[in-house]
Amino acid sequence: MAAMLIILFLFYIGVIVVLLASQWKIFSKAGKPGWACLIPIYSTIVLLEIIKKPVWWIFMFLIPLVNIYFFIVAMNELSKSFGKSTGFTVGLLLLPFIFYPIL
Repeated sequence: MAAMLIILFLFYIGVIVVLLASQWKIFSKAGKPGWACLIPIYSTIVLLEIIKKPVWWIFMFLIPLVNIYFFIVAMNELSKSFGKSTGFTVGLLLLPFIFYPIL
């Protein structure tokens, strides 16, 4: 039982590392500092700058149920800002550990 938990924990850490590295590269490609992905609220502000949305959107991410809509719109704008289609947005939402590195 303990071995399985350790393996699951290592897999979880691996997915987090892949997502952080991907987000670092996305920020760098957009001309923003890569280290900004490591700071929680600042990374959201930088993401909003990349997708050209107002900073007040950060408050919408704090409202339950409304945040789901704004997150989907933000992911759609992110994929479009890198020249990807709406189908890529679905991939970003459902399988981010695969589609973030592709982006």
